[in-house]
Amino acid sequence: MQIRLLQGDITRQAVNAIVNAANTSLLGGGGVDGAIHRAGGPAILAACREIRSRQGGCPVGEAVFTTGGDLPCQYVIHTVGPRWKDGKSGEDELLASCYRNALLLAEKIGAKQVAFPNISTGIYGFPKERAAAIAIRTVNAHAGHLPETVIFVCFDADNYTIYQHLLS
Repeated sequence: MQIRLLQGDITRQAVNAIVNAANTSLLGGGGVDGAIHRAGGPAILAACREIRSRQGGCPVGEAVFTTGGDLPCQYVIHTVGPRWKDGKSGEDELLASCYRNALLLAEKIGAKQVAFPNISTGIYGFPKERAAAIAIRTVNAHAGHLPETVIFVCFDADNYTIYQHLLS
């Protein structure tokens, strides 16, 4: 598995699938979630509504997928990251589950390239260095399976610098 690092906008990644740091409602929100829903157009929201009617949303740590809509990717894998509490409430395992379940879905849909945002490090308050270490460790544990390429797409310079250091 090849791991790449970029600083930029995940909605512009021409890959098989991008990962959305969604909320449990799957109806869009702020940050990455809002950007993906805005850029992807109404097809993503319609697909999310279908999932909601079938299963009532997406629990923390789980993942579902939809069309990529108007995005330059085929699929959006929506995963719900944990809100940071105190580091003693299972946050690490829930975050690892986000990456693991997104990777398993990527494998299921045959995605060779997947782009990840920095899950839970924005308004959910997960410490950025801790989240990056969990993301890299979980992705490395999935090596040998699809996807062939994982791209960590960091929107901000802080996360980019952290990932750059951890991946070197």
